[in-house]
Amino acid sequence: MRLAVTGAGGFVGSAVVDAARARGWEVHPLTRREWDLTTGPMPHPPPVDAVVHAAAAVTDWGDPAPVWAANLHGTRHVVATFPGARLVHVSTASVYDPFVPTVDAPESAGPAARHLTPYGASKAAAERLLAGRPGTVVLRPHAVYGPGDPTLLPRILGAVRGRTLVVAGDGGARHTLTAVGTLAQACLLACTGPPGTYNVGDAAPVTLDTAVTALLRARGLDVTVRHVPVRLAWALAGAAEGAFRALRRPAPPRLTRYAVSQLGVERTLDLTAARTRLGLDPPPTSFTGAAAW
Repeated sequence: MRLAVTGAGGFVGSAVVDAARARGWEVHPLTRREWDLTTGPMPHPPPVDAVVHAAAAVTDWGDPAPVWAANLHGTRHVVATFPGARLVHVSTASVYDPFVPTVDAPESAGPAARHLTPYGASKAAAERLLAGRPGTVVLRPHAVYGPGDPTLLPRILGAVRGRTLVVAGDGGARHTLTAVGTLAQACLLACTGPPGTYNVGDAAPVTLDTAVTALLRARGLDVTVRHVPVRLAWALAGAAEGAFRALRRPAPPRLTRYAVSQLGVERTLDLTAARTRLGLDPPPTSFTGAAAW
């Protein structure tokens, strides 16, 4: 298998590169150094059988223009660069409606028409762009974690104050988390599996309190988790966002409505299609080794 990987220097892309090389595949890692996919198609692309498109702007704050440039227009340029290759597009469960819980959500539930952030909106738009393209696989993971995690882990650790972490909800909300290694394996299976859209995640959902407590313990942190009702957290997040925008703060507030929507209510995914059609056999959620992440 000859494989190109966009975003090969990033969290997900680098995991895909490592997993593909472990299988003995010929891998062409594409980072911004080789190709800035926001500027147009690649002038001289390598001949490949498949491309895993893992490059993305993953943020819920700031100027929306770079997010759309990377997530929608970058996807368009990947399609133009590799017109005959199998395309594995790493999307996100953030394409589902952020205003309602997703309970064992089937793939048919998205992409939704309304979103809280340019990230969710641009990833949904990219999926619509790919609709009907032959030989395309779309993968939708939720809350990807693991070594090198630049988003979920830093956000949780950054919210710790002293020995206290305040989270939205009562802690009982169930979540389908996704180990980055599981997502990498799904990407490789998708290179030869049936085209279509697939949710990707760990074997079974875990509650927010279970996940957060296990992660903090694995990091060696003695932290008490306290809870704020979702409605109150939503109101506080909206007020904080308004104040930060008025002050033109470049960094996001510690609490955003997107974070509340993604962690404070149930976000579970139906993995039947990935299991039966792709052959994905995900392990359970585990934070073993998190002390080194």
